[in-house]
Amino acid sequence: MLKKIAFALSLIAITSPVNAQGFDIKLASEMAELTYLTESSTFGYGGADIGFGVLFTENNDYQLNAKLMISGNPAGNNKALQFGVGGKLMFVEIDITNENVGALALAGQVRYIIPSSTPIAFRISAAFAPSITSFSGADAYGEYEIAAEIEVTPSAQAYIGYRKMQYDFERGGDFVLDDSAHVGIKFEF
Repeated sequence: MLKKIAFALSLIAITSPVNAQGFDIKLASEMAELTYLTESSTFGYGGADIGFGVLFTENNDYQLNAKLMISGNPAGNNKALQFGVGGKLMFVEIDITNENVGALALAGQVRYIIPSSTPIAFRISAAFAPSITSFSGADAYGEYEIAAEIEVTPSAQAYIGYRKMQYDFERGGDFVLDDSAHVGIKFEF
């Protein structure tokens, strides 16, 4: 079921580039993630970044996700510091246990940009879903990521980072979907 949904999302992303704002491609030794990026100016002062993604692992695990992040600069003169708050909805198909679980998580991020002729940024982000917003056998979800980004061109960024994503189950135990270093590129158009 999740494979069909992932395929449908891929087709939508490929066949509607007019509405697309960009793509984020993240690769690790045992994981790959493709996220279709867009934005909405209807949220807050600066709008919201919206992403629809599919993640798959070498172990035939698949995760579909949708995220919304409202970010901007705090009051004051520090324009290099950015904060973001939002949410993330995930559905994952775990191959080894043949389970489908999901979660609706609150998310946040802090990003610091070092201004230069080639801007560099450092980002820390986290997402958490307690038992009340985890479903289909999931008891909790946790994710954190750290990354260093470099702006290659105004419409392309490259990054390197580390991320851990983990589901806890109601029956006990946990499942780590990702726990690795990764590289990525983000294209915006």
